[in-house]
This record gives sequence, structure tokens and C-alpha cells, in this order.
Amino acid sequence: MKWKVAAMIVTREVCECRFNPPAKSGGAGLRRHGRLPALLLTMALGWLGTLNALLAGTEPERFSTADCLDCHLDPGTTRTVGGRVIPLVFPTNAFAQSVHAALDCVDCHEGIPELVHPSPLPPPNCGSCHEAEAKLYAASIHGVSHQLGASAAAQCWDCHGSHDIRPVHDPGSPVFKLNLPRTCARCHSNPGLTEEYRIKYPEAANQYRDSIHGQALLKLGLVVAPSCNDCHGVHDIKRSVDRDSPVHHLNVARTCGRCHLGIEQVYEQSVHGRLLSRGDRHAPVCTTCHSAHEIEPPSAGHFKATSDRKCGQCHQDRLQRYHETYHGKAMQLGRPNRAPDVAACYDCHGHHDVLPASDPASRLSATNILNTCRQCHPKATLGFTQYRPHADPMDRENYPVLHAVFVGMTSLVVGVFVFFGAHTLAWLVRTLYLYLHDSKTFREAKIRTREDDEWFTRFTPFERFLHLLVVSSFLLLVLTGMPLKFYYTEWAKVLFGLIGGPDTARVLHRFGALVTFLYFGLHLLSLLGKAWRGRHNLRDPQTGRWRWNRVREVLFGPDSMVPTLQDWRDFIAHNRWFFGKGPKPQFDRWTYWEKFDYLAVFWGVFMIGTSGLIMWWPDFFTRFLPGWIINVALIVHSDEALLAAGFIFTIHFFNTHFRLEKFPMDTVIFSGRISKTEMLHERRRWYDRLLATGKLDQFRVRDDWEGWKGIARGIGYLFFSVGVVLLLLILYAMGTRLIH
Repeated sequence: MKWKVAAMIVTREVCECRFNPPAKSGGAGLRRHGRLPALLLTMALGWLGTLNALLAGTEPERFSTADCLDCHLDPGTTRTVGGRVIPLVFPTNAFAQSVHAALDCVDCHEGIPELVHPSPLPPPNCGSCHEAEAKLYAASIHGVSHQLGASAAAQCWDCHGSHDIRPVHDPGSPVFKLNLPRTCARCHSNPGLTEEYRIKYPEAANQYRDSIHGQALLKLGLVVAPSCNDCHGVHDIKRSVDRDSPVHHLNVARTCGRCHLGIEQVYEQSVHGRLLSRGDRHAPVCTTCHSAHEIEPPSAGHFKATSDRKCGQCHQDRLQRYHETYHGKAMQLGRPNRAPDVAACYDCHGHHDVLPASDPASRLSATNILNTCRQCHPKATLGFTQYRPHADPMDRENYPVLHAVFVGMTSLVVGVFVFFGAHTLAWLVRTLYLYLHDSKTFREAKIRTREDDEWFTRFTPFERFLHLLVVSSFLLLVLTGMPLKFYYTEWAKVLFGLIGGPDTARVLHRFGALVTFLYFGLHLLSLLGKAWRGRHNLRDPQTGRWRWNRVREVLFGPDSMVPTLQDWRDFIAHNRWFFGKGPKPQFDRWTYWEKFDYLAVFWGVFMIGTSGLIMWWPDFFTRFLPGWIINVALIVHSDEALLAAGFIFTIHFFNTHFRLEKFPMDTVIFSGRISKTEMLHERRRWYDRLLATGKLDQFRVRDDWEGWKGIARGIGYLFFSVGVVLLLLILYAMGTRLIH
């Protein structure tokens, strides 16, 4: 007889089903609403029918989908998981559109002995139909994770869906190409899962979405763009350390080459590709430079700005020397996501086609290097190609000329600061001693020099104008130049950010250079004009011949800025006074330290100006000079600029403003005048000479300085403050470099 009886079909007439966790175990269970005897009777009859069928040697009849829907169309059929009530209503409409619409429930949900079944059910056995895919999945990272007990790893229905599975090429499928990144992200962007299973790239989904591949696929809808499965595989996804994985280091180039076939062929012939073909695990591959999920267009400024660091992962020594060039410094100080207009590593060495310079096909070979340089410097000649972008001045063996220049400039910088630092320190100590010994007299003398009734001209309006050009251009040059010197500091990056980046700083720096050449040229013209106007005084009025005594007096007299033997005597006497071994010397119109400052400008303009012009127009100068002159110019320009900035902000500031009798500022360069009291205190020889020659009244002034001295002092304090801040930043940068 048939075992099937009416009671075996559990319907709403018999009972209403809800699946709930048992009270003891906390798992999902079955609970009946209705009469308990009816429930027990139904179960007993079902078991009896099953037993009779087994004894008769027959199998239980297969359940149809309609049988299952008797309960799973009832909104009251639910399951409680973790305190949440989950409806178990079957999605008939979605299932009718799925690829499994012709199957019964038990085709997937195997092992159900009866309609009244425990919950949850055993997982579907997709492998009964999809045997090949199941084998691939079992060997994948997801399948292996399940074998190891990682139950949260993705299974078939996590990617394909459950009752609503659509064909892969259906836009509604979760694994349709446009939907796949979102499907993978459900696990790979889940903080709980990524942390629990220590997933290597927890931000992979977000990074892919913003990458060039993600933008092409998700934003533009270009289905030819790669999605997750194009690189990682489909059912056979494996760890990157697995040699069979398409994203294993040795397989990355081949994987990318599925789309980028031409580039793969070029890469295989490069020095990097040859290393990889020999099985070198350290050989850079596509992801080394382009990353795995954050791939961006090579034309993007951010890619160029970060490319050097990627090259430096393997070529750290080369990167360090590159950073000492203008290209490298400007790149380091560039704005985020925007590279400055300078050469990166790949601009010279190539990208996918990197080859040794000894290879004839290399961009840096003897036959190709000129064309490579002309990409940025179209007027470059063969001499330009002798520039050494990775030269190390510390390497005496390979770069003897650069090493000699480096040692010479370093010795100059150290020597100047040691000599004048000692001079300044001795002066400061002597002044402090006098102030502490009789501060009342010291302060009264200082006040008298500023409140005197008699004033004399020390600087003409033209000279004051030139000094204004000197100060403004010098500060502009330091503001736009010192960040390059100390590119590795945060303050350099902040300052360049305020300026507007390396491109803006380059324009401003060159403008400052033009102002420097302007004031220097104006000063030379004024000297020539003065010599021309006084040319008649150099001749004998009777014979018309040159009077060499007069020429010598003009060149080496007290009004000249040319150092003389008297300046040496003043220097010795001044140092004796520092140590209390003699009286304080009296000076003429110009002191020995003022003459040094004046001549230092000539030296600085020549050294910094010449080296700066070479770097400004390297194409022109390398037409008749070797290319390594650019390396020499960089060393000279950098160290001489440091010497100038450091000297002005320390030694010159002390001599002019910091010493106690002048503090906080000597405004003579703005007012152009000096009091009689100060002349008698510091420049007695000048006062006595003017008085003896009857020229004192020619220098006496009565002007409107009192009306605008507040503005002049404000400008002076501004310049002064900027200089002090820059000095502190320079000292900080040098200190951090020495520590590290």
C-alpha cells in the first residue's frame, strides 16, 4: 500500500508553522500553534508511513515544489535568529525568472526526509549539477577556508544569489560584470570579516571603485574594463602566494597582458621582464608600479608624483641622489595629486621598456640619450647629455670634480661662520659686560643717539632705494629657494603650498633674481657715473695729466669701500677691545665689517648669479661647457645661498640690529641719517675729517623723517621678522638632517 496519507501533507488546515530556536540550544527549531494532539498525530502518522515504506522496500515519494509552498507562502512561516524574526516566504516571482525555475526545491535542498523538517536545512549541494565548478571552488581560497572551518567564507549563493539566480550575462545577476565589484565588496569591505580573517587589502573595493578600471566599468559602463574576476579568477580564486594564482608575483604580467598585450610584450624585453623570466621574485611587475586596486591613469599628476617613490623601493641610492636635484626637490614639494613640470624617473629611463644604458635600445644609450633629453629640453646639445642626475659629490672616486667643489664650498661655509661667529660672540660678551657693569649709563647713551638735535646724511635716497631692492629681493629669493634646500622638512612643504607650488616658486625666484641683477647693475652705473663726474679731479689742472696720487686716494681713501691697511688695524684694535686689552676704536665713514658685507654682495651676486643662470639656461651654457657644469652650479648655488642667508640673518643682523646699542633695529638704512652723538660715539674719525675739510655742513640734514619713520620702521620690522623666522627654520632643518 502507499505510505502517503493525508496527514503527511502539512497544511494550514492542520497547523500553522513557525521555526524558532529551541529553548535549550538556542538554534532554530519548530514550534506549532494549534492543538498539540493534532501535531503529535501528524508526526506519528508520518513516521509510521515512512517505516511501512522501508519495510516494503520502497522509497519515500519525492516532494514537489507545491508541497513546500504550502508552508513557505504563509507570511507566518518565520525563523528567529539572534533575536530577529526572519520570514521564510518563498520568492515565487524571482524564482520563476531564475535559471533554476524548472527544478524542485529538493533538487538543491537534498536530504529532507519529510515536509515537517528541522531548521536550518543542510546547505544546498550545487556540485551535484555543477561538478566542474565545485571542484575548482573546493581548491580555491574560499573552499579551503571552509575546509579549515572558516564558515564565513563566500559560498556559491553568496555570489550568485539563492532562489533568484540569473544567468551570468543578465544585468540583474549579482555576478554580472557591472555588479560584481559590489558583490565582492559585501565581504571584502565588511570590517568584521576583514579584521577577523586578516584580509590583506580591506580597502580593495573602495580603491577599485576610484581606480581607472573601476571608473571605466562602473561610471562609463565599459564592460571591456576588468572586474574582480578578470584578475583573480572566478571559482578558482587563490591566494596571491599560490603559484597557480593569476595574481601571484610571477603571473601578474601575464594576467595584465590579457588586456594589455602590447605592453606585456614590451615589458618582457625590458630589464625588469628579463629578471622575472629568470624567476627573480624581486623583479618589479605591473602591480609594483601601478598597485593592485588603486590603478590610476599614468597621465594623472598623482601617479607622476608618487612614481619616484615606487622606483626608490628598489633603487633607494638612486632615488636619494635624484632628490638632491631640482627635479627631485620640486617633485617632493609638489602639491598633492599634482606633479610639477619636471622630469620623473620614467621620463628618462622609460616605463615598460626600461633597459640598461649599455643596451643600444635603451633611452639612455649613447645614440638615444640626446633625443630623450630633448623631450623636455628641445634645444639640448650633446654637451647637455653629460649632466649627471644621480651624481654623488661625496664619491671622490667617481666624481672627483664635484667632490672637490663640494669640499671647497663646505670649507668656505664652515670657515666663514666659525670666523665671524667667534667675532660676533666676543662682541656680544663685551657688550653684555658693559651693559651689566653700568646699565644706566649704557641706556642713557643709547637714548641720546636717537634723540639728538643734529643729524647728518649717511645714505642718499638712491642708496636707500637700492637697499630696499636688496632686502625685498633677498627675502623673496630665500623664501622661494630655501625650501628646495631643505625639501625634506614639513615647513618647506607648507611654505611651498602657501606660495602655490614649485611652478609658482620658480617664477618668483627668477623674478627675485632679475631684481638682484637690477640693483647690482644700478649700483655699478652709479659708480661709473660718479667716476665720470669726478674725472676732472683726477688730472693736474696745469698739465692735464693723471694724478696717480688722486687716483689712489679715490680708490683707497676713507670714502672708498675698498679694504685698506687701516681696516686691518681697526680689526685688530676692535678685537683687543673685545677682551679688554685696549680702548674701543673709532671708525671713519665705513667700518671693516661693513666693507666685508659690501664686497660679499659682489661675491654673492657673481657666484649665486652665475650658477643660477647656468641652471636657468642649461641648454645655452652646455653648448660650450660640459654638462656636469650643471652639477657644479647646483652645489655652488645651494651652498652659497645657504652661506648668504645664514650670514645675513645672524652676523649681519647682529652687527646692524642685534647688538645692544642698536637693538631692536637701526633705522639708518631707511632714514639715511645719523645723529651727531652716534657719529662721535662710533665714527669720530669721519666727523673730525668732515669738520677739518669744511664739509660737515654739506652732510647736515633737516628733513621730514619724523613724519614717516613709523611706516619705515614697520616695514623694517616686517623684513626683520621674516629673516629671523627663516633663520630658525634653516637651523631646524639642518639639525634634523644631522640627527638623522
